[in-house]
Amino acid sequence: MNTENRDKDPIENETENVVNEVETAEELSVEEQLQEELAKEKDKFLRLFAEFENFKKRTTKERIDLFKTANQEVLQAMLPVLDDFDRAMTQISKSGDETLAKGVELIHEKLKSTLVSKGLEQIEVKAGDSFDGDFAEAISQIPAPSDDLKGKIVDVVEKGYKLGDKIIRFPKVVIGN
Repeated sequence: MNTENRDKDPIENETENVVNEVETAEELSVEEQLQEELAKEKDKFLRLFAEFENFKKRTTKERIDLFKTANQEVLQAMLPVLDDFDRAMTQISKSGDETLAKGVELIHEKLKSTLVSKGLEQIEVKAGDSFDGDFAEAISQIPAPSDDLKGKIVDVVEKGYKLGDKIIRFPKVVIGN
C-alpha cells in the first residue's frame, strides 16, 4: 500500500482522505440516528406500559366498586317495603293483639337482617341532632318547639340508608327554625 500511496499524487491522497472522512461521518450519523430511534421506541414502550398498568388498576378498582354496589338497585327497591313494615309494626302494636304483633315482628326482623347481611346500613339520625346537609335531606322547616331545637332536627320523616360507604337514600327530616 505504501507503494500505491507514493505512486499517487498528493491531490488524489487528499481526495481519498476526504472521502474516508465523509464515509466515517455518515456512519456516525447513521449510528446516531439509530440511537435516537431506539431511544424514541424505548420511551414509547415505557409510556405504553405505564398506560396499561394504569388501565389495569382502574378496571380493578371499578370492578371492586361494582361488586360492592351490585345489590344497590335491589336494595333500593326493597326500602319502601321495609318502610311499610315499619308503619305496619307501629299500627299493629297499637291494636293490642300481641300474637299478631309478635309474628309480624319476627318477619320484620328477618327482612331487616337479610338486608343488613347484603350490606345495607341505616343512617342513624334522630330528633335533636344537628342538621348536616351532607347526610340528610331537609324537606320542611317548622317553628322550633323549644330554643334548643333551633337549627336542629325536629322529626325524622323517612329513614336513610347506605350501602357500604355510599348513601343510597338520604334521611328526610324536618328542621326547627
